[in-house]
Amino acid sequence: MSKKVVIIGASGHGKVIADIIQCCGDVVLGFLDDSSDLPPDICHIPILGRTEDYVNYPEAEFIIGIGSAAVRKRIAQWLADVRWYTAIHPSAVISPMDTTIGEGSVVMAGAVVNPSVQIGKHCIINTGASVDHDNNIGDYCHISVGAHLAGLVTVDDGTWIGIGAAVSQCISICKDCMIGAGAVVIRNITTPGTYAGIPARRLK
Repeated sequence: MSKKVVIIGASGHGKVIADIIQCCGDVVLGFLDDSSDLPPDICHIPILGRTEDYVNYPEAEFIIGIGSAAVRKRIAQWLADVRWYTAIHPSAVISPMDTTIGEGSVVMAGAVVNPSVQIGKHCIINTGASVDHDNNIGDYCHISVGAHLAGLVTVDDGTWIGIGAAVSQCISICKDCMIGAGAVVIRNITTPGTYAGIPARRLK
């Protein structure tokens, strides 16, 4: 039986999540968004109202279509009583060997998640990203388009790995970091901040 899903966030990211939900054979009821200047629908999917209107859809599951980790966390804590939908594109490769993906997370088209990976709640594993064996990805993380994590990598809560970035094996990255597009991380990162370059260094 197909699930009925409401997406919080009428954005480009939300549109991609809507596509995943439909590819999985489930039904997108519509979007909730607090912006005041939205069209009545996006790709023929209706805007249902503001986030606070989630109470009107007790039969639905919800997923957050917003890139900001801080905003995802705030919404997830506010809507603590809802059922969360986990969106995994049919073309993603997810190992069944000791791999877990937390509630509300998204795994997009072409992503690869290998054995013994633990992915937290409300994470984004974006298009074509790869997460190798024995990785531990915290809550509200974002592994961007084409980013690659080698084996035995730990990424703490709220960290964003940028487009095309690479993280070498056995590396730990602390919470609330931004790893820039194309950066290469070859040393542990223990201080929150923005890191860029090859090898990645903290920007002042």
